[in-house]
Amino acid sequence: MATAAAPVHSATRIFAISGVISVAAIIAAYFYGGIQAAGLTLILGILEITLSFDNAVVNARVLERMSEKWQQIFLTVGIVIAVFGMRLVFPLLVVGITAHLNPAEALRLAFEKGDVSTPGSYGYLLAEAHPQIAAFGGMFLLLLFLDWLFEEREITWLSWLEKPLAKIGKLDALSVIIAGIALYGIAEFAAEKPGTVLAAGLLGILSYLLVNGLGGLFENFEEGQEEAFEEKKQHGGPTQLAKAAGKAGFFLFLYLEVLDASFSFDGVIGAFAITPDPIIIALGLGLIGALFVRSLTVFLVRKGTLNDYVYLDHGAHWAIGALAVILLVSIGVHVNEVVTGLVGLVLIGAAFLSSLSRNKREGASSEAESESVDSTV
Repeated sequence: MATAAAPVHSATRIFAISGVISVAAIIAAYFYGGIQAAGLTLILGILEITLSFDNAVVNARVLERMSEKWQQIFLTVGIVIAVFGMRLVFPLLVVGITAHLNPAEALRLAFEKGDVSTPGSYGYLLAEAHPQIAAFGGMFLLLLFLDWLFEEREITWLSWLEKPLAKIGKLDALSVIIAGIALYGIAEFAAEKPGTVLAAGLLGILSYLLVNGLGGLFENFEEGQEEAFEEKKQHGGPTQLAKAAGKAGFFLFLYLEVLDASFSFDGVIGAFAITPDPIIIALGLGLIGALFVRSLTVFLVRKGTLNDYVYLDHGAHWAIGALAVILLVSIGVHVNEVVTGLVGLVLIGAAFLSSLSRNKREGASSEAESESVDSTV
């Protein structure tokens, strides 16, 4: 009985902190701005969770490769960056830079009345910066998707498409070539300020190549982490291998933070269509949404869900590709946030159902083989 109850207890523990903080955030919003503020906070939290489910799946896959120490850093220091950095400080920086305001003026503007349709308001200025934000985030996520798409894998979900593309992907730097062509096309034909969009997109490409390249450079040292710590115990002092493993963890952590930032762009921009109030946005997107996504990431890692449902990883990456395209298209055409959230949920939902079907087939096949062996004996 105790064994059967353990998974439930563990799952409850994983989500308990997020649940308590979410309730606290809604209560804080109520005291801050009444029932309307509390309602808006809840809506923003749901929006962030819907948009970031694929983020949790991808984070979990990377987090599995990190040591327990770096996992804890991601779940503590990382959450501070996610909640306050991306959901509060980042919009202030964007408004300050694009409107040539100092931090104090940007903060003052954030608390003034005025929505996205009011010229000169905080929400309006952030919406004006959307093309640059979308170009940066779109390029980063597009490269992430393309690198995954062009990689050969044992297990494929959409085999009719993934297998041929994996063969084509043997061409060096194909993902960068495609991303560059896409960026040029968007900047030339859809952007009002092509030079600005092109510069932001190139920065997104360079950021991905730098962070991903450094992460890959040190990742191979992780395999020797246990041996490194054993050597440290025997001889005393940190070894070179242990230091390298630490670098590997750091760059994977950095990679996850940039990835999380790219995922959060659409949520931050979409939030201003609901409210321009930075406090409500921080409470809803950060304390409810970002914390819940972190809990979901931990749940997926602790339960080995991605190994049990093998197509979830595929669905998440296809959702990333869809989000990248949506971000780039949104530079010239407004795309409703509901569409963004639904596309991701549909793709991951389909991948989950496909995983269930695969597990059922494999279970039936194993049972048939077992019966065959028994009958032979």
